[in-house]
Amino acid sequence: MLFNSYVFIFGFLPVTLLGFFWLARAANQRLALAWLVAASLFFYGWWNPVYVGLIVASMVFNYAVGSMLGRGALDRWITRKALLAAGVATDLAVLAYFKYANFFVDNVNLLAGADWHIAHIVLPLGISFFTFTQIAFLVDAYRGEAREYDFLRYALFVTYYPHLIAGPVLHHKEMMPQFAKASIYRYDPEHFAAGVTYFLIGLFKKVVIADGIAAFASPVFAAAERGAALSAADAWGGALAYTFQLYFDFSGYSDMAIGLAVMIGVRLPLNFDSPYKAVNIADFWRRWHMTLSRFLRDYLYFPLGGNRKGPARRYLNLLVTMLLGGLWHGAGWTFLIWGGLHGIYLVINHGWQALRVRLGHDVSRSTWWGRGLGCAITLLAVVVGWVVFRSKDFTSASLMLQAMFGFSGGGLSPFYAEVVGSSGLYKSLALAGIRPAAEPVLAASLFALLAVVLAAPNSQQIMARYYWPLDPGQGRVAESPRFAWRPSRGFAALAALTGLWALLGLTSVSEFLYFQF
Repeated sequence: MLFNSYVFIFGFLPVTLLGFFWLARAANQRLALAWLVAASLFFYGWWNPVYVGLIVASMVFNYAVGSMLGRGALDRWITRKALLAAGVATDLAVLAYFKYANFFVDNVNLLAGADWHIAHIVLPLGISFFTFTQIAFLVDAYRGEAREYDFLRYALFVTYYPHLIAGPVLHHKEMMPQFAKASIYRYDPEHFAAGVTYFLIGLFKKVVIADGIAAFASPVFAAAERGAALSAADAWGGALAYTFQLYFDFSGYSDMAIGLAVMIGVRLPLNFDSPYKAVNIADFWRRWHMTLSRFLRDYLYFPLGGNRKGPARRYLNLLVTMLLGGLWHGAGWTFLIWGGLHGIYLVINHGWQALRVRLGHDVSRSTWWGRGLGCAITLLAVVVGWVVFRSKDFTSASLMLQAMFGFSGGGLSPFYAEVVGSSGLYKSLALAGIRPAAEPVLAASLFALLAVVLAAPNSQQIMARYYWPLDPGQGRVAESPRFAWRPSRGFAALAALTGLWALLGLTSVSEFLYFQF
């Protein structure tokens, strides 16, 4: 079941919320919690009921291991460290089987000339997210940071439908206390209205912007997979279109997830913070998929030694962390190369900062032109990475990059000009009697999205009065003075218009790009 579907918006969501608030009022909070758990499992099973058993088994196993780690209920024959290792290894083994077994067998056959065969394994939705969430719980229990062991609340922590399919990666200590608050069991019209608005902002980003610009991205990458010759305009158009498609797709999902939680007064951690405004690649990873970056930092980079063992070891730790982060995104060489590329970016960034310090520069100060140049260089590096990330294989990625930087022709190829000519923007201009060439239409579309990404306030700035990050280190979000949402007729009308536009665009339901991870 997808957030951007009529069955979710007009069926699952109202039934779930009405049942939750009614049970909390007419019966008790425990029954309302159980209803949310059941609804979340139903939401997950809508895709494939067979895998409900997998997530339930994973949940029961990790709760049992975490409880023994946190409560000290261990027999003499096993140590806490050994139990933690066994729990994490089991989680990773299940993830590896479903996500990487086919990839492993295919590459062994290719390299060794073997002829191994296993049945095609269907990747369960969200397995990377609920696995990492529970690994974090085991480590926190081992460290004594997980303090609540109520199974019903733990079940909701793992299965809570707003985050279940595509994140964010949750921390036990952030969510469990919220499920114990009496306030979430009472209907609050102001919080509900704020959550609906947040959800509609995300729905608009996904349906209108991300799905709209996808029409400019997919044909170019498909042409590269066929080995077709691409002009520089084709390649840059496709690469930038995908850059914005992924941005608004993931941002839209993150907004919808937060909005769904805010409807009952629960806060999910911030997972997306205008990453294309980043002034360097480290800043980018503090803004993009923030909870995954936090997980990789706290549970991989720091245990490897972080920056505590000298510059060379620090750079190696960065490379290893990003390589594994790339592999987390998918079982393919392009994902591994993409992760390694970002590891190299981070090494260069930290090396440059260290050099500036040795030269006596004050790295805490910056100029407007320095920030602008840093933002441009960072965005260019990210676009190159997205080409590798999106491509089916390294050959098609190479064709795209060669066309982008080989200056192979200035105009759009006929197939791509036809794609742009069939777009909604071009057709609207044609109805008005304006028939420009395809190139300015494509350029105007991409420039408009760039302006929105760099200049417009983001969702959390608009909704800052009703949502703020869970991480105290992030502080409160700076409210957008002109666009700060409040419960008023004007904002209600604007939200209704935004939602209506998005709902009318749901002629076909498209998956979120992060569902495949």
